[in-house]
Amino acid sequence: MAKLRTLSLLLSLLVPAHATRSPDCGGILTPSGLSYLAEVSKPHTEAVLRQDLTAPAAPDLFLSSPEPSRNQINSVKVTELSLSLVPDSGLRLSIDVDLGITPAPSTTKAMRLSILADLHVEMNPEGNLELVTSTCKTTVEEMQSTEEVESKSSSSDADKEINIGKICLEVSKLLLSPNEQLISLTAQFPITPSCQVQYLPLAAPVVSEQGITISLQTTFQVAGVAIPLPVSPVPFSMPEPVSSSPSHLTLAFSEHFYTSLFFALELAGAFNMTILSPLTTATMAQKITQMGSLFQEDLPVVLQAVFRSSPQVVLEEGKAALKLFLTIHVGAGSPAFQSFLSVNADMSAGLLLRVADTRMMISAAAIEDIELSLAASDVGPVPAALLEELFLPPIREEVPAQMNVVLSGGVFLPHVASFTYTDVNIVIHKDYVLVPCNLELQERVVG
Repeated sequence: MAKLRTLSLLLSLLVPAHATRSPDCGGILTPSGLSYLAEVSKPHTEAVLRQDLTAPAAPDLFLSSPEPSRNQINSVKVTELSLSLVPDSGLRLSIDVDLGITPAPSTTKAMRLSILADLHVEMNPEGNLELVTSTCKTTVEEMQSTEEVESKSSSSDADKEINIGKICLEVSKLLLSPNEQLISLTAQFPITPSCQVQYLPLAAPVVSEQGITISLQTTFQVAGVAIPLPVSPVPFSMPEPVSSSPSHLTLAFSEHFYTSLFFALELAGAFNMTILSPLTTATMAQKITQMGSLFQEDLPVVLQAVFRSSPQVVLEEGKAALKLFLTIHVGAGSPAFQSFLSVNADMSAGLLLRVADTRMMISAAAIEDIELSLAASDVGPVPAALLEELFLPPIREEVPAQMNVVLSGGVFLPHVASFTYTDVNIVIHKDYVLVPCNLELQERVVG
């Protein structure tokens, strides 16, 4: 493990600096996704405003009150909350709040507080995305109701009396929870006990009429050390957002993302595998006569597979393929493994992709193509036909099966805390994968 750490650090010094700052995945939050976020934010917004505006110790909402207790807010209800896109800038937050105010012990009046704030997303020095208020305006209208009709009359006096600084401070407090969720986007997620994945924003998101586009760079840690990934031969850029998309969010993953994932798992040793075969040294000696001189007793034959070159993922329209380049060491003996034959195995299998909650589930289908060739031999030349007869069945069966055990836990997708993905669709294109999906706020379990 110490050697692996040293090797990783040395390799990282050899990677060109520009290669470490290129996106390989990202996401597009659509207007419908923004509307959903606004909808599920209403209860939290109302709770924050109610707690602070009705708190006895809080500064009074009204500036002109000669006594702090003159105007007491006794009810707060958020009637409308919306988020809209401001292209090339950020977001506009609009909140309408109905306030029940008691100016005197025996009377209560209703007022409508409207908050309009412009928000933008920036990257802070820690590399996390952060929502920041750029402008904030408030207006207040007094509500007058009768049995037949409810009408609103503008109250210039109330508008002048409102403590804008206090209200805009509440808007800043409303951003605390979303910003905590945005920090969770850059958390490290485990793939295997020794391999983790992390998604890092490269810049502040781009806001357009079609949505909010964020580009991410995937990094992998093996035994806690960030590993240098192979450089993508084709720079990846987020596909153009589709304005008519009914989905809340569209995630995009480049071909390089998947190749990097398999590279990291291979470097972590997750795919090194031992394959038991039905062969023994005696049964092999019937086919390869020189085996008899190597082993005096009948021992089970074991295959040990290692990668001689990193796996490659190839994406075409509608399908994904995994190409594997293995060296199979054939040997016997326990506990000391004694190799007497090495076979190169080049194979390809289809990749199956699906999403469960916030994880992408990846599995290798049956081996489609496989080619065996002799790499080294202590028992003389072995014809290709005999290699296939002896070793093809266990390799074809066990390689995808054992890889799928490693992949069975799935790979966490970029996501923020408290939200999961539903109504997921996976569309494979040449060089990249699109994952249109909806967001769903998870109920917090109080234990």
